[in-house]
Amino acid sequence: MLQNFHRLNLLTLVLTFSLIVLGAYVRLSNAGLGCPDWPGCYGHIGVPDATHEVAAAEAAYPERPVEAPKAWKEMVHRYLAGIVGLLIGTLAVLAWRDRSGTLPRLLTLATVGVVIVQIVFGALTVTLKVKPIIVTTHLMLGLTTLSLLFWMWLGTRGASAVVLPKASLLKPLSVAALLLLCGQIFLGGWTSTNYAALACPDFPACHDTYLPKGDLGEAFKLWRGIGIDYEFGVLDTAARATIHLVHRYGALVLSLTLIAVAAYLLSLRRRPFTQLGVALLGALALQITIGIGLIVKQLPLWLADAHNAGAAVLLLAVLALNHAVWRGDSARPAH
Repeated sequence: MLQNFHRLNLLTLVLTFSLIVLGAYVRLSNAGLGCPDWPGCYGHIGVPDATHEVAAAEAAYPERPVEAPKAWKEMVHRYLAGIVGLLIGTLAVLAWRDRSGTLPRLLTLATVGVVIVQIVFGALTVTLKVKPIIVTTHLMLGLTTLSLLFWMWLGTRGASAVVLPKASLLKPLSVAALLLLCGQIFLGGWTSTNYAALACPDFPACHDTYLPKGDLGEAFKLWRGIGIDYEFGVLDTAARATIHLVHRYGALVLSLTLIAVAAYLLSLRRRPFTQLGVALLGALALQITIGIGLIVKQLPLWLADAHNAGAAVLLLAVLALNHAVWRGDSARPAH
């Protein structure tokens, strides 16, 4: 049972990662409203293609003419989300039917709960016309699902507990790294959903300055009412530049923190800490390179999507560190 669960867990983890990357691609290619309704598309399970179906769809949604390429991107994303949801439900059933007590029942239940909330926010993303706080929360929930599945996979792979060094700083450092990364991912989502990724066309400065020119309160106003179409953004240039610059400062703080954590891990000269340190540095270097490339290359779609994937990889690296540290909590400290 444990082996089958572990394999299904891995499959679900891989598909969830793919779903996150695909979701970013849908949003970045401006296909988030490719289907103006939910869960179908113009009232269909698929995308309307017959002439009479297209005519009926455009009559029902005159403000959203049918654009088949965008609609199919959105529907493929929804189909994959449905598959992932079914797999997560299967994991929960397997865990609760297991009598040995070795499978993570509460963790599977929590994952199902997050998925249910995620479904609600997926629907709100469409009905509230890609409202930034809704879309950003949708992203955070997706990464939360990925995190829970990864934590579950790490816990069921049968690895031995890690013995923590005496008087170790690993616990506070690992938690600080995770909290800062979550904050930075939110800033990244906020930058993208407010269409601020190109608000600063130069690097490292932003319009030849390092100080935000816009109103922080306006740039980070989370709720602006209902009925506004947020596709392509509603903020002025100064507010978007402010969001972008704050995201860069957040990246700087996070990078310095992760470098310090990785240096500490490498200084321990013990597995798995050295491996985790190398993984952190590798994932961070990749993400920084992609982030700078986005500015230099002026936001090519494939690179923007890779930046989203890079954030997920970095999250998994930090989670692996936290799992190793906190799983070793009950282990005998090394002398």
